[in-house]
Amino acid sequence: MKKALGQILVTLTLIASSTSCLAGGGSEMAPAHRYEHQLNTISMMEAQTLVGKEGVYFFDVNTLELWAEGFIPGAVYFNVKDWKKLLPAKKDAVMVFYCANRLCNASEIAAHAVMKLGYTGVRQMPDGIYGWRLANRPTEKP
Repeated sequence: MKKALGQILVTLTLIASSTSCLAGGGSEMAPAHRYEHQLNTISMMEAQTLVGKEGVYFFDVNTLELWAEGFIPGAVYFNVKDWKKLLPAKKDAVMVFYCANRLCNASEIAAHAVMKLGYTGVRQMPDGIYGWRLANRPTEKP
């Protein structure tokens, strides 16, 4: 038993120390994607101070079903084909992206895609709508 645990630890150490990570996601294993931009996260407390402010945009990157259960007041449903049309004209506008929770990465993907277009005020809220609701913050429904 100790020998097996030792072998598992050695294997995990080798995997963790390798310079290249592999990702699957239902298809063949391939090197994990590395983004060229650093993600700028925002806490729920800071995000709440921005709700309703002029020039600040909230984008909900959840499924339509989750969106229908409630979203941050004023947020725009972002999970659409023509999402680029939803973006503000000003490249330095503050935009907050969120999805379900810290296990969901849809808002990270969306935030990186928007940064790639040259937007500089992009923020991502890791706690998502579930964290927002658990903290008893206000929501709206469509």
